[in-house]
Amino acid sequence: MTTDISHLKNLQGNSWRASVQRLGSRLAGMIMPNIGAFIAWGLITALFIPKGWLPNETLAGLVDPTIKYLLPILIGYTGGRMVHGQRGAVIGAIATMGVVVGADVPMFLGAMIMGPLAAFLLKLFDRRIEGKIKTGFEMLVNNFSLGILGGGLALVGVVGIGPIVQGLTNAASKAVDFLVDNSLLPLVSIIVEPAKALFLNNAINHGVFSPLGLDQARETGQSILFMIETNPGPGLGILLAYWFFGPKRLRASAPGAIIIHFFGGIHEIYFPYLLMKPRLIIAAMAGGMAGVATAMVTNSGLVAPPAPGSIFAYIAVTPRGGHVSVLLSIVMATAVAFIVAAALLKFGRGADVEDEATATIPEQAGAGVASGDATELPATAAPVAGSVSENGAVTTAPVILGSEVKTVVVACDAGMGSSVMLASQMRTRLKPYGVAVEHVAIADLPTDSRLVLTHSDLAERARRTVPQAVVVEFRMFLGDPAFDRLEKAIKEGEEIRG
Repeated sequence: MTTDISHLKNLQGNSWRASVQRLGSRLAGMIMPNIGAFIAWGLITALFIPKGWLPNETLAGLVDPTIKYLLPILIGYTGGRMVHGQRGAVIGAIATMGVVVGADVPMFLGAMIMGPLAAFLLKLFDRRIEGKIKTGFEMLVNNFSLGILGGGLALVGVVGIGPIVQGLTNAASKAVDFLVDNSLLPLVSIIVEPAKALFLNNAINHGVFSPLGLDQARETGQSILFMIETNPGPGLGILLAYWFFGPKRLRASAPGAIIIHFFGGIHEIYFPYLLMKPRLIIAAMAGGMAGVATAMVTNSGLVAPPAPGSIFAYIAVTPRGGHVSVLLSIVMATAVAFIVAAALLKFGRGADVEDEATATIPEQAGAGVASGDATELPATAAPVAGSVSENGAVTTAPVILGSEVKTVVVACDAGMGSSVMLASQMRTRLKPYGVAVEHVAIADLPTDSRLVLTHSDLAERARRTVPQAVVVEFRMFLGDPAFDRLEKAIKEGEEIRG
């Protein structure tokens, strides 16, 4: 009975985390597809404003309209499309225009609200009249319903929602100013770094810091907020500590992870290392705080969000004269995270002995992939993840034969970083067996997916999105045994279990 209660508590915890991740993904999902536009604005700003590299009053005229009109409308368009396809995208853009006109600050937050809201209302209307339109009047009804509803919401945005959102934005900006003025901003890393390890990094950066940072950058030419979540220093320090002082079985993978993390900008690569020894979150927090504190002391900032968080992206969006201070914040974050992580790893003393107790963790990631695998869970063990419904009833986990697999869908939080990297690896491995590999955001998993490969922290969301699919979990993005078991099961036609 105790085991059942404990298992249900774990399920509730996973459900809560999945809900938070889902909300964060929706916020980030409106920003990330448009990151190229944000970078374009950042580069134009860095080059042509009066303090830029090539000051030019004519070309600098692009700066204000882009941040005030283009970027919010793109966000509203994307948010609407997420909810109701192309019709949702159009009405989302129309409704967003209302809050843009109704406020004096860039309406990123307003766009995140109005885009999905307008699309949702249109979706309800479309469902209500579905099958009730007389033949030949479909286009007339569809166009006018979108136009009337979109126009009405735009008017509401101008006179009502826009001013309210502006008040909220101003309040958030004042809160940031308070933290900066009182030297408290480094404390934000105490929240940010653990949240990143739960794959909320995109939500925090693109859902919170980017909108506030862009408003700040519009006024001052740079923002420190772009450097809080994206600083590669904490992750680099932890990976270096693993390389020098971690268990031998993990040291070999650390250099490759460092390259992908620091130069490729895919920070998710170090999250599993952090989760395997949760005490290292202290090192991540210390490194993050050191980086933010250094940026504050040196008055550092970036002109746009660096996406991905690569050192190359950092250099590209650093304002004129700011490279030394920006690089110093990364170096300090790296050094502090490395020193603290090395101490927590006891500088390698007894690392392998201590690791014996947890050595099976990565080995069991994706346990039960193949029915004949030695790591399969015994019948008396607790049910595998996804085999218990919300009311506690035991259900049958999905199963597929390796010989039936035609496509493997690799899913990550945003579908633009770690999933692309892993899909490339698996594509090479599975090509000889005629298996295609695709990558998507976990919220956009195709409804007909039959086999999904995702990190264990995202598996609950995958199972909720495509309950009929076999979900194979892994812990490490590089060299996880789950990848070998999946390839073996496909090659030999064995059962693969969800």
